[in-house]
Amino acid sequence: MEPADDYAALDEESQVEALRPAALAAAADFGLDVHRMEVVLHAYNTTFRVDTTDGRRVALRVGTNSKSTPGNVIAQQAWQAAIATDTDVLVPRPLRTRAGDWSTTGAVVGVDHPVLVTAASWLEGEDAREDDGADWARALGRATATLHEHAAGWTMPAGAALPRFTDPLFGDTDVLDTAPGLTAPDRAVLDEARRVAAEVFDRMRDRPAIPLHADLHGGNLKWHEGRLAVFDFDDAGTAPRVLDLAITTFYLRRGAGAETAEEALLAGYAEVAPLPDVPRGDVEALVASRQLLLANALLDSTTASLRAMAAEYALTTVRRLRHWLDTGTFRLDVEG
Repeated sequence: MEPADDYAALDEESQVEALRPAALAAAADFGLDVHRMEVVLHAYNTTFRVDTTDGRRVALRVGTNSKSTPGNVIAQQAWQAAIATDTDVLVPRPLRTRAGDWSTTGAVVGVDHPVLVTAASWLEGEDAREDDGADWARALGRATATLHEHAAGWTMPAGAALPRFTDPLFGDTDVLDTAPGLTAPDRAVLDEARRVAAEVFDRMRDRPAIPLHADLHGGNLKWHEGRLAVFDFDDAGTAPRVLDLAITTFYLRRGAGAETAEEALLAGYAEVAPLPDVPRGDVEALVASRQLLLANALLDSTTASLRAMAAEYALTTVRRLRHWLDTGTFRLDVEG
């Protein structure tokens, strides 16, 4: 059995315990004297809440499945720090190690490569969710536009780099066809969805690209003192602005309030910056491409809970993409 397979075969609780020594060692690298450390999220990556002996609370993030390179982390953390200083968008303040770096590395038993670990100030507040209504969506639209305007004028520091998103899977290896239970018609749907989405990404190549958060949805947002706060920049990359809006729109596409929320998102954006001028069909393809990326990521994940749902999610993906290809509109709430 390969070392990487050892970790992937563990149950969720055992995976967290396998990560804990690396998290504790990383905390020391960041100069944190740990009083208590508790896992708060074990999903694509793993976040520990660290309470220090001097009364601070810090989010320590272990890049369990992250594709980020050290250069990517420099860009993510430096941009986050600049946003905190230069804009009114609330973000956690990233921390440096005692050596002055934005990240450190840790060894995890059963994983055949070092994992990157970052730290940031703890962000208090209630989770923001897509069903919080039009006010939430409008606030997110304003925040998204503010991030875009800042990114357009921001210069990356030395050693920083962000991936350029030029295909529906953001450069990840395509493992969609490994999903069990797919029929020949299912695979045909995936093939056609890939083709249409890839054509749109090809057309986007000529548009100006700026740094994007690229994962703006309720799971990465909080209400902090009455304001919307943004965190988790691990998926950041460069692409035309419309991709960020399409990603958020993906998560809004369910229920009776979907159209109202989407209109509020765009209205909030337009309060700060002009909306991207992109044909509706291309926007729909970008929204649908998120489904391809998420299904692919689950199939490629080492996290126990995500691996357990990957096969069923692949079938859900086929249903949603078939609906998009048949109707021209992507929806999450598609019946089986």
